[in-house]
Amino acid sequence: MTAPGPARVPILRLGDVLLTGLLDDLDDKSAVQFTEELVERIAAEQIRGVVVDISRLQIIDSFVARVLTEMASTGQLLGAQVIVAGMRPAVAITLSELGLELTGVHTALNAEQAMAKLGWGRHVTS
Repeated sequence: MTAPGPARVPILRLGDVLLTGLLDDLDDKSAVQFTEELVERIAAEQIRGVVVDISRLQIIDSFVARVLTEMASTGQLLGAQVIVAGMRPAVAITLSELGLELTGVHTALNAEQAMAKLGWGRHVTS
């Protein structure tokens, strides 16, 4: 048997910000591996912000909601702000209908707005 490798979800670094996204087919084991890798990188690389793009998620369940909440809480304890970006209206409605709250999770309409909240912006040069 081989040892488990890193999560199969790419995590990109842009300065002191990590940018990543969740896919629809993320199973429970992969979600846990992804969270562990993300948290380890926050600590090791002195990350101050994390953008998690969930625009590809068609549905959300209580497990994914809990993973996002725990990720945000752990990131905050390590000094990073975690922003969930790209939530579809159907996902927001489902969270509300199920009574699931993403306590402590900051949100943005898209990844660009999330990056702006972290101080990244477009710079026009002449």
